[in-house]
Amino acid sequence: MKIDYFCTLIFSTDYFKPKMYNLNYKVTTSTCDSEGRLKLYSALQMMQDCSEMWIDSEPGVKDYFEKENMAQLLASRQVEIIRVPTYKEELKVVTSVYGMKPMFGFRNTFIYDAEGKPCYKTWSMGAFVDKTTGKLKRVDSATIESMTLEPQLEMNYKDRRIILPKEGGEVRNVVQVLRADIDYNKHMNNANYIRVAMELLPADFQVKGLRVEYRVAAKLGDLLVPTIYQSDENIVVALAVGGEVSAIVEFV
Repeated sequence: MKIDYFCTLIFSTDYFKPKMYNLNYKVTTSTCDSEGRLKLYSALQMMQDCSEMWIDSEPGVKDYFEKENMAQLLASRQVEIIRVPTYKEELKVVTSVYGMKPMFGFRNTFIYDAEGKPCYKTWSMGAFVDKTTGKLKRVDSATIESMTLEPQLEMNYKDRRIILPKEGGEVRNVVQVLRADIDYNKHMNNANYIRVAMELLPADFQVKGLRVEYRVAAKLGDLLVPTIYQSDENIVVALAVGGEVSAIVEFV
C-alpha cells in the first residue's frame, strides 16, 4: 500500500492506530509570517509538541521513564517541506516511533493538510538521558519489547550528522539565550535554535528543507556565537557556546 494512499485512507475514516499519536491544529495569526504563511518555527513547535505528547499513548514507557527519572531529548531532526500551509488551514500532526534502541529512539512526524496530503515530512532521533546527571541512560529490553513500532514512512532520509566545512565560515553577532527560550527541561528549546539560525538567512532565501544536529544544550544566559557557511547547495549555521558547538542547522 502506498504511503499517500494510506494517509488519505486514515483521514477519510478519521482513524489512527493507537501508537500513532496525533494533534489537530489550525494556522492562526500568531503562527503566520507577514505573507500569511505558516512560520517554519511554528511548524517545528507543532511537531515537537506532538512528539512530546506521544508518550501519553505509551503508558508502559511513560511509567518507566518516571520511575527511572529519565527524559527523551531531541538529538537530530530532518525536515522536508512539501508545501507551506496558509492562514486558517486545518492541519493534523501525526507522530510514530519506527525504531527503538537502548539509548536512542527514531520517529516520523508528519504534518498533513485537511485532504490528508503531507505538508511536512520529518524524521528525528531522540536520546534517553538521566534527568539528574544529563548523561545517556539505557532503557531496559522489556520496555523496548513492550512497544509496537510503526512502519518507517517514505521520505528522503539523510545522515543525521552534519559535517562543518573546515574554512570559509563568517562569524555573526552574538545572541544571548533569554528566559523565553527556555523550556521545562531547563535548557534552550529545540525550535529556538532554528529560529535564531533563520534570522541569519538572506531575506530572499526560500527554505525547502533542513537538518539540525543538537550537541550541547544551551542554558539561560549563555551567549550563542553563530558562524554561517554559504554554498550553492546549502547554508549551514553553527551555534557555539564557549567555543563548543551547541547546534548545527543546515538549510537547503
